Amino acid sequence: MALYAELHRHLGGSVVPRVLWRYFERHSSELISRFAEYPEFEDFYTRPRNTLDEYLELHTLVESVQTVETLPYFIYRLVRGAYIFENLAYLELRYTPYLRTPEHLSQSQRIDKMAEIVKVVGEASSQPEYPIVTSQILCMHTRLPYEVNKAIIDLAGQNKNYVCGIDVAGGDSHYADRLSEWISLYEYARSLGINTTGHFYETPSGCYPQLLPYLMRIGHGIQIPLLYPELLPDVARRGQCLEVCPTTYIQTGTLQDIRQLKLVFDRCFDAGVDIAICTDNAGLHNVRLPFEYENLLTYDIINFEQLQACQDAAFRHAFAWPYGERPASLLNELLQPETTKVLALKD
Repeated sequence: MALYAELHRHLGGSVVPRVLWRYFERHSSELISRFAEYPEFEDFYTRPRNTLDEYLELHTLVESVQTVETLPYFIYRLVRGAYIFENLAYLELRYTPYLRTPEHLSQSQRIDKMAEIVKVVGEASSQPEYPIVTSQILCMHTRLPYEVNKAIIDLAGQNKNYVCGIDVAGGDSHYADRLSEWISLYEYARSLGINTTGHFYETPSGCYPQLLPYLMRIGHGIQIPLLYPELLPDVARRGQCLEVCPTTYIQTGTLQDIRQLKLVFDRCFDAGVDIAICTDNAGLHNVRLPFEYENLLTYDIINFEQLQACQDAAFRHAFAWPYGERPASLLNELLQPETTKVLALKD
């Protein structure tokens, strides 16, 4: 029974270790030659890193094999797992299309190839046997020049049947030198009617209040309630939602203890700021969304009522969810006794 929405999942970090290992065994064995057995690879792939930058290096391992030819292989298994093991009704996949194009091509040729990547991801995400509503968020990137990032925004605007928004990735500590550039790009995206989110306030080095007015959602954003709670009223006024990914902050060394998130949730609830609980990189963490829910409950970071509020917020802030209610509400209506349904119709 599909019940949940996932708003922050990276295509590069969504491949679970076993699927990636099997792919490498069959097609790129040189990439795993230093690992004698699978457990060694899983430990390397999923263990915590010291910093966000060190953690993000793992994305390059997967990006190198996610090509136009191989993406259907990875996405089919991703969607299957999301439906069967995570009960997802809605999934937004985010990635940088430019980084899935052949490196030997020129910049202009790679830009032209991005449309094919978006189409392949869109078609592969539609699996009739696993009925999940899916959409894509295209990520600009700190490693890419302005021309490529602008082309990514244009691509999002031209493919709204597949793409529901844009983001910027690459580590939030690297935005400062190009801050005016990011502002102009987000302004441009909003002028095209494109939904916006972004990796900001994830780490203490990635806090840029100048960019907040351009975002509809905030990727992570945990440093706002932790370090800058005075910003929460404005976040609430703008109707922005934080995409909080609990396991990520332990994996990246951003937090030392998951219980530090209690202050994040408490201050956001008190200020009327919505939170959507997400996985970020389910493969790198080897966790699934229900585990994130359970972990927050187990450590008394939130209670069941607050969990439900976060689940409701995820559907409310989903860029491409086509219904007015979340699946649980729709199912409740279907499961009403017939007498209740008749009375409701008479009223």
